[in-house]
Amino acid sequence: MTDPTPASIRVDERGDDLDAAKQTLATAYAGIAWAADTTDTPFSYRYAAAGDASMTLRAVQFDGRLTGEMPQGDDFVVQWITRGSGVLDVGRNEIHLTPGQPQMWPGHAFDFAFEDYDQRLVQVNRTAVDEIAAERGLAVSRTNFDHTARPDDGAMRQWRQTVQLISATTMDRNASPLLQAEMSRLAAVSLLELYPQATAEMPAELLLPQNARIRMVAEYVHAHAHLPITSTDLATLANLSLRALQVAFNRVLGMSPNAYIRSVRLSRIRQELLHADPVTTNVSDIARAWGFAHAGRFSAAYAQQYGEYPRDTLRSS
Repeated sequence: MTDPTPASIRVDERGDDLDAAKQTLATAYAGIAWAADTTDTPFSYRYAAAGDASMTLRAVQFDGRLTGEMPQGDDFVVQWITRGSGVLDVGRNEIHLTPGQPQMWPGHAFDFAFEDYDQRLVQVNRTAVDEIAAERGLAVSRTNFDHTARPDDGAMRQWRQTVQLISATTMDRNASPLLQAEMSRLAAVSLLELYPQATAEMPAELLLPQNARIRMVAEYVHAHAHLPITSTDLATLANLSLRALQVAFNRVLGMSPNAYIRSVRLSRIRQELLHADPVTTNVSDIARAWGFAHAGRFSAAYAQQYGEYPRDTLRSS
């Protein structure tokens, strides 16, 4: 269980130094290759954060241009801009932000571009969300939200009301640690209500009770396909020897664990290609992002699984 009284976080920095602003924000988000530049607007910035390790509220005001890569993190993040422009997942499944519209960050590392913007963010640690999901009887490894979905109006109203309550409590320095801890639980519940979970398509064989252990491993693959997982990792997770895991996968799914990992990653690539812009999308870039370094072998594996080459999928998107 998470610590009910984690140390509080209070940050409020502002100024007109472009390099200092970039360094402050890149450090706060463990950013990769961030770049900042000025625009026609006189430069100034402010970064504020309040909360704890389980949940933080953040605010960014940046009169300039900011680009870079956001790494895969341990938090679920819902953000919205109130001014300016922003694009998430640049060069892939681009999401152009609308002022006032909440948007969950992609669950994978992504590039971004913001300009002359004000931004609000609610960040909830994955562990806190997993605990609430487990209490609701949801498989923890399936706590993967569909960040591309647009929440319905009812869920949006509930989210805004919840954020107001969380903000008032989190910003109150006199609020008790117990009440502060409850805010992270409330934020986790709201996330589960706001965004649908992206459910993985599991082979029917995995639904049989005797295959529960292999199903657990398969769910882990679907939840962590973007990470460098190996058959040895899966064997450890299942508390099986590597040989026993390989035998079980071949018996239940007719393929090796490594082949299953590859199949899941190919399915993620297919989904990206089906929703990508054929004019601006590079198939090789998407393949490399999912761990396929050799273009020829990737194309052959994709064609074997889907009966068409990835470039054909992209053309039909």
